[in-house]
This record gives sequence, C-alpha cells and structure tokens, in this order.
Amino acid sequence: MVKSMTGYGRGEKTFEGVQIVVELRSVNNRYLDCTVKMPRAYIFAEDAMKSKVQSGVGRGKVDVFVTITRDCGDEVTVTVNEALAKSYLGAFKRLRELGGGSVKKKFAAAELARIPDVLTVEKREEDLDEMKKRLLTVLGLAIEDFNSMRSREGQRLMDDILGRADAIERLLGEVEERSPQTVSDYRARLEAKMREVLQNTQIDEGRLLTEAAIFADKVAVDEETVRLHSHLGQLRELLAAGGAVGRKLDFLIQEFNRETNTIGSKCSDIEITRRVVDMKAEIEKIREQVQNLE
Repeated sequence: MVKSMTGYGRGEKTFEGVQIVVELRSVNNRYLDCTVKMPRAYIFAEDAMKSKVQSGVGRGKVDVFVTITRDCGDEVTVTVNEALAKSYLGAFKRLRELGGGSVKKKFAAAELARIPDVLTVEKREEDLDEMKKRLLTVLGLAIEDFNSMRSREGQRLMDDILGRADAIERLLGEVEERSPQTVSDYRARLEAKMREVLQNTQIDEGRLLTEAAIFADKVAVDEETVRLHSHLGQLRELLAAGGAVGRKLDFLIQEFNRETNTIGSKCSDIEITRRVVDMKAEIEKIREQVQNLE
C-alpha cells in the first residue's frame, strides 16, 4: 500500500509511575529528515529513536515530540539516620537533666528533623538502558498510529490518481480516434485549394497523395500514444505494488508531460488540441498528488 508523506501519530504508556507520550508529525520532503524534541536529561536516546523512525518511515520531514511526566513520590527516598537521631535525643535528655525545669521534657519530631543529617533525601538512580527501551516502545506505538493514518491518506491519493489516469486514457482514445480524420480533412482542404488555384486544370492525383502522405507523417502521433498507454500501465503497476513509489511516479509524470506536449505540437486540429489541454490538466493534478506520496 502506498502512504502519504503527511500524517500524525501518537503513542502513550505509563511505566511504574512514569508516563511517556510520543507524538509524530510529518510534512512533505524530498528525503527523510527526522528531528527529535525531548527533555534534555534523555538526549542519550535520541540516536536510537531516529534509527527507529528511519526503519518505519521512508521519506518526509518528521518531527518527534516526547513528553515525560513522573509521579514525584517515586523519584526520591528519605532515610533516617537513626544513630544520629538517638545521639541527639540522648543529648537533649542530658540537657534537660542539667537544666532542670528550664528545658522542656519533649521534643517534636519536626524539630528533630530540622537538625542537619538526621534525614537524608536521595534521588532514585535511573536505569538509562531501561528508560531507552521504554522510550522506543512508546515510539513504536506512535509509529504504528502514524503509519495507519498515512496509509488511509495514501489510499485516498491513490484512488484520485487512478481516476485521473482513467480520464487521461479516455482522452487519449479520443485523440487516437480523431487523428486519422485530421489527415482526411487536410486532404479535402488541400484538394479544394488546388481546384481553386488551378480552376479547370487537371489536378495531379499523385501529387495530392504525396502531399497528404507528407502531412500524415508530420501529424502522426502513434508512437506518442503507444508510449503514453505504456506509461499509464506502469503508473497502475507501481501503485498496485505499493511501498515508497513517490520518486518513481514523479519521474514517470515527467514522461507523461513529454509525450503529451509532443502530441500537442504535432496536431493543429482544434478537437485534438482540446483533448491535449484536458490531458495536461489531469497530468498536472496527478503530479500534485504524487508530491504527497512517500
């Protein structure tokens, strides 16, 4: 299946109080250009995330946004230095004995906690390898969602392109049908002109046939129409095969234009010219749609 280069995808998962959200957004680009925007503390995973995007996306300018939200209670641990606390309590008791009634008998835990080193606050050390795995897991979910949207859009583009290819083929058939008539019309006009000029003089039938043959050779578009039919077949084959076909189709559309322009330059018939103009309009619309394909 063909895919559009434009799309959006989102992945979200929570691991032990850590919520990770990854979003992908892309627009058209000649090559794959991936940018990852994430908290600075996790920049170590940037290259791995870019590699994963490259394995799932062929072309386009892709922006990856990473948001990490933590449950603060899991980030730090608080421990009591029991030996030090007991020493302070023993010292307080001795002060009370020495001071008599001037020293209060009880001390609140909050007062004891304010004493340096009684409480130790430590930030939990993070497993960087595990965090990288988690980031890549959520990125994988985002890429699946992203590619799903691009596939749906790609199907819509493909349907439109195939419809326009059918229109070109119909117009091409009308050109092929009309082309022999242009030679007959030219011969009739030439014979009428010769009779007008020569009046009663006998017309050289051989010369008339020769002129008509020369004209027929000049306006013959058989080669161009055959090649254009072939290009239309190739376009359908590429779309049916799927995958990253955008560049191939872009080159193929250039050939469409070349053959159509040649047909237009060879034929002076107004009816054929109209069909050529219509074909060029359809080819241009196909070219615009192809620019959106991966």
